[in-house]
Amino acid sequence: MRAPPVRCVGCVRCSKSGQQLRVNFSNINQARIDVAEARLRGDVGESKRQGEQEREIAKIHADTAVAKTERDIERGEAEAKLATRKAAFDRDVEIARIEANRSTEAKDEELKREVAMKRAQAEIERLRAKDVVSAQISRESKQQAADAKAYEVAAQARADFEKSKQATDALAYKTKLDAAAQAQADFDRVSKATDAAAYKTKLDAEAWSAAAIKNADANLVKKLKEAEGLTAMAGAYAKLSEAFGGPAGLLQYMMIEKGTYVELAKANAAAIHGLQPKISVWNTGAQGGAGGPADGNGSQVDTMRNIYQMLPPLMTTINEQTGITLPEWQFGRLAGEMSKLEIAKQANGSK
Repeated sequence: MRAPPVRCVGCVRCSKSGQQLRVNFSNINQARIDVAEARLRGDVGESKRQGEQEREIAKIHADTAVAKTERDIERGEAEAKLATRKAAFDRDVEIARIEANRSTEAKDEELKREVAMKRAQAEIERLRAKDVVSAQISRESKQQAADAKAYEVAAQARADFEKSKQATDALAYKTKLDAAAQAQADFDRVSKATDAAAYKTKLDAEAWSAAAIKNADANLVKKLKEAEGLTAMAGAYAKLSEAFGGPAGLLQYMMIEKGTYVELAKANAAAIHGLQPKISVWNTGAQGGAGGPADGNGSQVDTMRNIYQMLPPLMTTINEQTGITLPEWQFGRLAGEMSKLEIAKQANGSK
């Protein structure tokens, strides 16, 4: 183990020497660092330049290969196009040669067909001329026979027409005369019937008018008589009203005269027929009779007691007659208890 350097305490010279040594060491270290950095930059730069050189060389080789491939492709395409054009030219030449041969053969066949058609047409014309001559001769003979027959038929038809026309004219003239005579007879008959009906209608209208006038006069006289009767009756009722002391007395008299009161009594009797009214009578104590205490305070207390004693029987009676039951909290319980007491009293009394 290396011993630390010995320093003099308080020695200025030694202190300066130490500072100088530290400065020297620092400079040496910095120089070493600078040398290392310079060497690093040199190595890196050299490696970088070498890599760039290799990349450029590889790029040039690749471009050369691509260009060569493209040239090969273009050459192949050109050769393919040339072969295609040669094949097309050869095909066109062969097609032209075949078409020329076929055209020659077709022309030959067409000429042969035209010759055959002309021969057939000539034969047809010869046969047609022969048939036409014979047919024309036959047609002319038949036409002459038909003309003769038609002339005979036309002559017979004209004769029949004249005969039929004469008969038709005679029948039409006779029918016309008969129709005119019948029409005149019908007109005369209808005219007479119409005149008779019109005369009868006129007589009926005059009779109905006279009857209507008489009925109207009779109705007028009847209405006048009825009005006079009503006026006389009104005067009589006015006198009766004065006699009975006014309209009320007259009304009572008329109701008695017409039996209105009797009808009302019958209606009331029929209305209450079959009803069974129930009457309840109860006594609230000794104070309810004729005698009672003379004390005023006692009388008031007895009155209140009598009222409260009266309520339960009253509620019981309402329930028995109408079927209405008051709420339990009001009078129902008290009414039930009072009913039980009444039943018990009746039972004790019967014993």
